[in-house]
Amino acid sequence: MTTYVWDYLPEYEKERADLLDAVQQVFSSGQLVLGESVRGFEAEFAGYHGLRHATGVDNGTNALKLALQALGVGPGDEVVTVSNTAAPTVLAIDGTGATPVFVDVREEDFLMDVSQVEAALTPRTKALLPVHLYGQCVDMAPLAELARRHGLKVLEDCAQSHGARHHGRLAGTLGDAAAFSFYPTKVLGAYGDGGAVVTDDEAVDQALRRLRYYGMEKTYYVVQTPGHNSRLDEVQAEILRRKLTRLDEYTAGRRAVAARYQEALGDLPDLRLPTVNDGNEHVYYVYVVRHPRRDEIIERLKPYGISLNISYPWPVHTMTGFEHLGYRAGSLPVTERLAGEIFSLPMYPSLPVETQDKVVSALREVLATL
Repeated sequence: MTTYVWDYLPEYEKERADLLDAVQQVFSSGQLVLGESVRGFEAEFAGYHGLRHATGVDNGTNALKLALQALGVGPGDEVVTVSNTAAPTVLAIDGTGATPVFVDVREEDFLMDVSQVEAALTPRTKALLPVHLYGQCVDMAPLAELARRHGLKVLEDCAQSHGARHHGRLAGTLGDAAAFSFYPTKVLGAYGDGGAVVTDDEAVDQALRRLRYYGMEKTYYVVQTPGHNSRLDEVQAEILRRKLTRLDEYTAGRRAVAARYQEALGDLPDLRLPTVNDGNEHVYYVYVVRHPRRDEIIERLKPYGISLNISYPWPVHTMTGFEHLGYRAGSLPVTERLAGEIFSLPMYPSLPVETQDKVVSALREVLATL
């Protein structure tokens, strides 16, 4: 049997009764769209973060896009972000009509190099979009100060950082708004697509609620500003309500898996394991390691029945869909170097110890023969 980086079936077996009860509750409620489950999840997700507002949407990409629009980003604007991220981060910027501007990431943690941001600003810059990648936060204090001095908005991409903390504060509470994905693989994952935006800004929240509902507010028939059909589904909302109560449990499970990897692989000189920055509490959405012979390692692991993932093998600025931005090979050297060396080991809270042991043993054997 092949071992993959993620598997939801062990979690489903453990939580099946509660999950099926959630579906039954929605189906028997008499309201299938924007009902009590969405309202309840929004209130509870906002409360988890100590914020006043959360708006549920249909996926994480639209959470980013609608949040940018609610913050006033549109055609002609620029948004500074990174290329070492999933493409939806950048597609959301493009979807508003704004232009993504990239800065490089840091060697030690693969996160936005905040020291490069000021040089990337222009009179067209409207917002900064830090990505809390792999489960830990960007260095937000200098970024927030930079945004304050230049009058910029900060939108956190929290798709991979549910429950992560930065100097005691939860990811999602460090900017003007924050976008979350609930894709099934996430730390807090639905059983389908879903997303949300959290904020303490009443005006931003009201704009988001209009944007996710065609641009309507008080009645279905009157569009106030052109919007989208981007509503969070009632079934996914109710599942997320149940799973939100277990979010800290999921995080503890991920940290236990990470600790076992650290103990079992920490002595290997050429395999670079994740680092945790001072002040950060990592939630290990993925467990990303680094080796200069990455591709060879992945191929040699296949006969062991182990299939690993790369997050991400193609930096966004190198993709043909973004050629028009004008970035050339070598323009983001750290990002480009990482793309050839990073790969992810299996990581999910219900990962069986014996499966992790299998991965560790095979990886050690392969590395010993390189």
